[in-house]
Amino acid sequence: MVINITDGESTDGDPYPASAAIRELETEDGNVLLLNLHLSSCRAPQVFFPDSESGLAEQDKYAPLLFNMSSHLPAFMRSAARDLGYTVSDTARGFVFNAEIQDAIQFLDIGTRAANMR
Repeated sequence: MVINITDGESTDGDPYPASAAIRELETEDGNVLLLNLHLSSCRAPQVFFPDSESGLAEQDKYAPLLFNMSSHLPAFMRSAARDLGYTVSDTARGFVFNAEIQDAIQFLDIGTRAANMR
């Protein structure tokens, strides 16, 4: 699992090819999960675990890229997010946009909970 905490803007090139290569890596438990946590002081609405990039470009020009770099949440993470009160579809991705500190902590909790995946 890789958790990328970012302000959104890549300063050293297009991160998508590297993110795709990371998501292709796998072990006996499956592919690497890449989760993206966007932290910002902008006044745009927060977005939690979206299932499409619809509307993200209006919030921030880097948000659609971060969404597309993010892995789909496995069932145990969707369940953990729902337990914390988030609305999460079965096709949600591991992406939170414009997170505040409490949301960042919950995102890390969801992403790092132990689960028997076998």
